[in-house]
Amino acid sequence: MTTLIFGVRSPGALLALPFLLPSTAYAADISLSLANLPDEGTVVLQVYDDANAFGNFRGPAREERYAIRPGQAYTISDAPEGEIAVLVYLDENDNQALDRNFIGIPREPVGLSNNYQPKGPPSFQRAAFNAQRGSAIHLDIELFNVLGETGQWGAGLGFIGRSSPYVGSDTNVIQPIPAITYFGERLQWIGPDVRYGVWGSDDLRLALTASYRVGAYEEGDSSALQGLGDRDSTLMGGLALVYECAHGFELDLSYAHDVLDRVGGGALAARVSRSFQFGNLRLTPEFGANWVSSELANHDFGVPAAAATANRPGYAVGDTATLEAGLAGFYEFTENWRAVLSVAVERLGSDITASPIVEDEHVIKGFAALTYTF
Repeated sequence: MTTLIFGVRSPGALLALPFLLPSTAYAADISLSLANLPDEGTVVLQVYDDANAFGNFRGPAREERYAIRPGQAYTISDAPEGEIAVLVYLDENDNQALDRNFIGIPREPVGLSNNYQPKGPPSFQRAAFNAQRGSAIHLDIELFNVLGETGQWGAGLGFIGRSSPYVGSDTNVIQPIPAITYFGERLQWIGPDVRYGVWGSDDLRLALTASYRVGAYEEGDSSALQGLGDRDSTLMGGLALVYECAHGFELDLSYAHDVLDRVGGGALAARVSRSFQFGNLRLTPEFGANWVSSELANHDFGVPAAAATANRPGYAVGDTATLEAGLAGFYEFTENWRAVLSVAVERLGSDITASPIVEDEHVIKGFAALTYTF
């Protein structure tokens, strides 16, 4: 599952190509007074008229670049009319782009209209204002470092869960956890998932990963599971490669292995996703496929020969594949309070559903949390 932060899977950022609709009406001249600028360098002014593009800080409708000089006037001419938002950033290395960390959070100082300072995926609604045809608009914007000096910490309450596909079981796994979050230059920690960026460019990034995997069942959940023993929770560790594709899509490839050797084996996952902004709500549908090793599949769905009975024959699952569809949501109540939800439906392969202890073809799994970011 994935959680979204600045665009993540979470939850990470999604690419939106620059575009300009022929029918766009240009109306306003915007002047800006900027606070926290250095004495020299390059400052970039961008205007957005699309919530999805603003949510990723890509594809502005207008852009102006200025060399910083004392007493310099900063203006944006012919800004679109209607609901727009302004982003200002300091191009510290003059590379013509807003530099970001592994999960898409800006590394360089930024400022937004309405002096909105988000601590998650930015909401167009909170930064937007109305520009009328022929109007002259003045904005006071203060630049700030999104991650501050030591990164962003958050805390709250979360739940992770998984439905039970087993014969005769109506016991779903629901486990409360402390919803600790941290976003730093390289480290992302959201509840049960951690990523640490080891290499990356603007579009392609590689990270070390760790995640808490909930045990599939306890033998008391149904009579069909009696004698199989409880299934342990464990820690999965591995690598993830993230590529930001055209038109706002993101491709995530990952492999995770049982580093505690409580289960054995590992799983390879491929996901494609895209985010959409609706006011203060950000929704990210995703689709993917999983390859699961025989050790992991047997741990969850197999019946060892030693535990076979007349009504439950021994059964071994080999390496298998599953399909998955999910939806992640991020809602910003205030600049500090937010809710995160991620839910996915996994379709089990025929070699899994043929197991004598399995009766459902699908597993529903998810994570939900309410957090406060300091």
